[in-house]
Amino acid sequence: MNRARLLPFAALPLVAAVLWFAVPGLPGPHPASGSPDRQGARRAEGPGLAAPDRKELAQELVASAENSTLNWRAAYGYIEDIGDGQGYTAGLIGFCTGTHDLLSLVERYTRDHPGNGLARYLPALRRVDGTDSHAGLDPGFPAAWREEAKVAAFREAQDAERDRVYFDPAVHRAELDGLGTLGQFIYYDAMVMHGPGNGPDGFYGLRRRALAEADTPAEGGSETAWLDIFLDVRRAAMKRERAHHDTSRIDTAQRTFLDDGNLGLDTPLEWKVYGETYRVAR
Repeated sequence: MNRARLLPFAALPLVAAVLWFAVPGLPGPHPASGSPDRQGARRAEGPGLAAPDRKELAQELVASAENSTLNWRAAYGYIEDIGDGQGYTAGLIGFCTGTHDLLSLVERYTRDHPGNGLARYLPALRRVDGTDSHAGLDPGFPAAWREEAKVAAFREAQDAERDRVYFDPAVHRAELDGLGTLGQFIYYDAMVMHGPGNGPDGFYGLRRRALAEADTPAEGGSETAWLDIFLDVRRAAMKRERAHHDTSRIDTAQRTFLDDGNLGLDTPLEWKVYGETYRVAR
């Protein structure tokens, strides 16, 4: 992941959201019914993005933008410095040595699997956390990462960290905001790229900026109008980042689904990222 952290509580209705987080087991707020949306929009039904087939689709959509492939499982061993100021970017979700999530992954993995091939780099990972430095990581860390990615337990650890830090919080926040499957994916992709942070360009900072311009469906607003505004805010944030000036993952993918009224993220889907066309027919 690239970028900022710290999860805020910004939800409406405010009392319901605070109680939901404060009291374990208390049901979360329900989306407002009857929200106006673009005619013909297809609303999500059932479990949304967390359904196994939709979760698989979400990983393919992210992989098309992050790694130019639908084969997201091929990314477990990926590692390089992409020049975005976050050090090494690695693994299936782009964990970064400069943004704490890669360190957290290796710490958790080492706790469960002492003596793994990455454990010896933990002191260096702690030192470079928050920077773009490779100090103590070169030349061996990239090769060690690729080798460890051949181990099933490490691939499972990447899956678990992806869900804990990005997927589950994004889907949960989207559900509280009254969003269907497409909105849940839009939140997830934003969480992956911008990080679960409360800073200006972290996920929650982007959401806060969108709240200044529109109401969420849970507040009685239009789902389509809310997602339009959120994508506008996110696109502007991407344009400010040196490594993310290409906004096709929004312009010719997520925006296309929204303009088609496909709020359920129903297949078949066709989209473009960086000029390349992808299709999922199932």
